[in-house]
Amino acid sequence: MPEQITPPASSRPGSAPDSGRCALTELTLAVFRLNGDLLTAGDALVDDLGLTSARWQVLGAVALSPVPLPVAHIARNMGLTRQAVQRVVDDLHGVGFVRIDPNPHHRRAHLVALTGPGETAYRHAIARKDVWFDDLCAGLDPQAIAAAAALLREIQRRIGETAQDDRSIPPKPMRGRDVP
Repeated sequence: MPEQITPPASSRPGSAPDSGRCALTELTLAVFRLNGDLLTAGDALVDDLGLTSARWQVLGAVALSPVPLPVAHIARNMGLTRQAVQRVVDDLHGVGFVRIDPNPHHRRAHLVALTGPGETAYRHAIARKDVWFDDLCAGLDPQAIAAAAALLREIQRRIGETAQDDRSIPPKPMRGRDVP
């Protein structure tokens, strides 16, 4: 069982003047734990299909795109680094789930496209996910799930805005010889 992280008393909801900050801290910790659990469960769900959660995620981005895309575009759409997506695309290509096509618009940025076996693996993964999610959401209010998704999208949007505005992000602590 993962170790439970308990925030200091001064940052618990209701004990500090900024309860929004405390609530966001709690939400962030819950999202981190959920992400780990989703990756672990996803790996188990699709392992026999030749997929991992990372492969499934990238395969899904390729499958859902209306046109083949270069790795850099897939990475941007997913909010990941080009290098991370390139590694997974290489893995998917190695097992025959995607093909690499020439890009008429760019000599070096090849296009990633789904193959027949890749489409089959993706369809099977989605069918399994649907059954699993039906069990997970049984008894949960669909409106509450939608509200949670909307809240996470809004936080993500705000993070994107702060990343573009250096003034709203606190400076990183100094390292090395500059630290007293």
